[in-house]
Amino acid sequence: MDIKKLCGCLWFQLILLILLVSGTLNNMQENVFANNDYGMIIKKGTENRKVVALTFDDGPHPVYTEQILDILHEYDVKATFFVLGMLAENYPHIIKRQWEEGHEIGNHTYSHIDTKKASKEELLEEYKKTQDIIYSITKNKPKIFRPPYGSFDKKVLDMVEEDNSIVVLWSANQDSKDWKNPEVEKIIANTISNIENGDIILFHDYVYYDESHTVEALKVIIPELINRGYKFVTLSQLLNISTE
Repeated sequence: MDIKKLCGCLWFQLILLILLVSGTLNNMQENVFANNDYGMIIKKGTENRKVVALTFDDGPHPVYTEQILDILHEYDVKATFFVLGMLAENYPHIIKRQWEEGHEIGNHTYSHIDTKKASKEELLEEYKKTQDIIYSITKNKPKIFRPPYGSFDKKVLDMVEEDNSIVVLWSANQDSKDWKNPEVEKIIANTISNIENGDIILFHDYVYYDESHTVEALKVIIPELINRGYKFVTLSQLLNISTE
């Protein structure tokens, strides 16, 4: 093992130690996919705090993402956006706004490939290109990666680990299913009826429909969870990971 890879492994182990000490990994079955063949995948934060993380995939969208940002700003809520490199290139002003308003930005590949099916070379190109695009806009390198479709294998985890980053999916009970474009009420029910401390909630700010029901659903979900005493945090805040 070369020095670079060794350092990457040590860094990843340090993250896991920090998560364990902070309580994030105290309950292995609740917080990670403990039984997969490839390694550690984060899907939930600590249950010791009444906090949740809103996450949005596949953007930025030229209309919907800014509408979502307006709602988040209204309630002073911070979220995490897993962006596609090709869309970040097209709408850098939205990425800049996300960053300047205190949201976290994660890597979601350049063109939404299935990372498990991709070759190692294709995967690395998609990942690094997106890292570079995000850095060029924010001057900050993402530390979190979410593979499209939640599809991954060992090469995905190895690549991310070597870049001193981690893979974060979403809580099993918190897929809003907004990508299916259900009615607003269904998105709301999918989210608030199953909410638990430490949940990582999956939404999409880019949908391929004439209108996004996610935007309207958030106008109900956010104040409802605030009334229930929940605080919204970014993924790095949820997992106590430094973004420096």
